[in-house]
Parts: sequence; C-alpha cells; structure tokens
Amino acid sequence: MPNPPTSRDVARLAGVSQATVSYALTGRGTISATTRERVLQVAASIGYRPNLAARSMRTRRTGQLAVVTGTVLDHQLRVLTGAGEVAEAAGYAVRTHSIDGTVEHRTDRVRELAASRQYEGILTLVPVGADALTDRAATGERDGGTPVVAEATFDEQMRSLGDLADATAVRELVDALAAAGFRRFAHVAGPAQYASARARRDVYLASVERLAGAGVTSLGVLGGEWSAESGRLAAHALPDDAPPVAVIAANDTVAAGVLRGVGERGWTAPGDVAVTGWDDVEIGAHLTPSLTTVAVDFTEAGRRAMHRLLAVLRGEPRPTTDGPIHRVVWRESTGGGRDAGQRVRSA
Repeated sequence: MPNPPTSRDVARLAGVSQATVSYALTGRGTISATTRERVLQVAASIGYRPNLAARSMRTRRTGQLAVVTGTVLDHQLRVLTGAGEVAEAAGYAVRTHSIDGTVEHRTDRVRELAASRQYEGILTLVPVGADALTDRAATGERDGGTPVVAEATFDEQMRSLGDLADATAVRELVDALAAAGFRRFAHVAGPAQYASARARRDVYLASVERLAGAGVTSLGVLGGEWSAESGRLAAHALPDDAPPVAVIAANDTVAAGVLRGVGERGWTAPGDVAVTGWDDVEIGAHLTPSLTTVAVDFTEAGRRAMHRLLAVLRGEPRPTTDGPIHRVVWRESTGGGRDAGQRVRSA
C-alpha cells in the first residue's frame, strides 16, 4: 500500500519550501494569495491531509473549524459540502453543529463553542445575536480569540437569504422572453414569508414595468404557495384570451403545476404558454416539455462562506464575490432557448 503524501511532496510539486506549505495550510506567516492558492491546489490534487493531532501538539492549534446551521435538508447539505471542500483544502477538519431553537439559544451555544477553544474559527450560516460576533470577524483583525463569522445564508427556519435569495435571473427571463416576442406575462409566486419568493415577485414586477413602453404587460401575480396545485390553479385563473403568455413560476414544483393546468385548458406549452421555474430540480429536465429553470449553485455559496472565514483567520481582506450563483437553464418549455417566442403567434 503506497505511503500517504506528505508536506514534502506538496512543497516539491508546488516549487516552494515546507515552511511555505505550512503557512499556506495554517494561515500563518506572510505569503501571497497566489502562492497560497497554488499550494492548496497541489495539496488537494495529491490528496494530502495534514496530521491535525501533530499540528495541535506543536502549535497549540486544533486544526478544526465549526459550521453552525439549523435543520439540514438537501439545499443546506449542498452548502455544507461546499464549505467543507474549501476548509479541507486549506488543511482544516470541519464539524457541523445543527442548533435549532431561538436566536438567543443559538447565540448562547455559539458563544460556548467559541469559549471552548476547540475550534480555530466558527462559521454560522444561520442568524445569531451580535454579542456572539466580534469586531475582528468583521474587520479581519485577530486578538487571540476564536473568530465567529456570520453569513446571511439562511433565516431561523432555514429559508434562503442573501446571495441564495437573489432574484436577478428573473430579469434575464423576462428580458429574453420579451425580446423573443412575448408581451403578456404572469407570475405565480411562492409564500410571502420567504425572502426568496418576495425577491422573485419584486424583480418580476420591476422587470415588466421597465418594459411597459415596449407594450409588455402583466396579467397579475397569482399563487402564493410552494405547491404544484398552486401552479395548476394559477393556470386556470388566467383569462381565456391570455395566450400567448409567459408564466414565471416561483419554483419548479409550481411550474410543473402550471404545465398541468395549461394542458387541462387545452393550451400547449410553449405554443400558447411559455413556462419557467426555479431550482433546476432533476425531474424538470424530464418533463414534457422539459422545464426552463434557474439553477442555484448552493455548493458554491458554501465555498464562498468558508473562504470568508478563512480570510478572517489569515488576516486577509474579505474576498470579493466572483459572479452570480444563479444560472438560467433554457429548455423546451420556453421553446428551447432565448428565441422562445419565435414559434409563438404574435401578441
């Protein structure tokens, strides 16, 4: 059985000293961001894993980070996966703490975790009180304590916030469908208590209003639940003369219901009604017609959150966001692409 890779192997392949490897993996010392990234990439490519126990004995550092979340479901698990990937590449082990209850309870637990000194840093993906945080978490300064970095990723009920709730892609959907010939639009919204649903509704309304001069109008905001039945009923609520119309549904489940309702009314998609969803769930690609949707890179959101914690640990500036984590996936329900309206009769 081959011996596991060592820090010597990383240093040799990266063309740096072992001290530089140590600095890159622990965040100590002064090396360039480019060098650190090269070392981390080499370490990841050969499967190098630091001996955390030995490191702790030498440096009195634990080599462990904590990620605080609430109840973990599919989307949240993907965020945690991304955070873990980045931490592991930087030489850290990650332990996840699922802490339910009130913000006050979670704040107390985070403070206890920080005081235990088990972890070199704590990333919380759910809200905590300001007294669980410190100035160094915001400024990147270190004072010997345990930094706690809070990311606006989920609310108390694990509903998406921040970058995850960004709805800019709705504007892309409306603009492209309007350019393809659609003049009538409708939105089937999700529950208003979700920041993501409110954002999609608001961007939809703003996008249609912005195009009013080109004859674009809205037939209304319908629905209000994350259910296929909500989408089906919304399709039945459209006026008889609605087609051709583009329906922007708040998620893929709602969109599937819209498609069902469209068929029940004797309309065709996308011939009479173009339909879009959100989340890019697997089944959407296998519907008839396949569903145009918005893919959300939850894993990348987790990576970015962990990079921000690592920047604090290293005393580096907060990393800049590198592009959106949402991407429109054009499929058959809008005609297969940005030219969706070209096969639809003029409004």
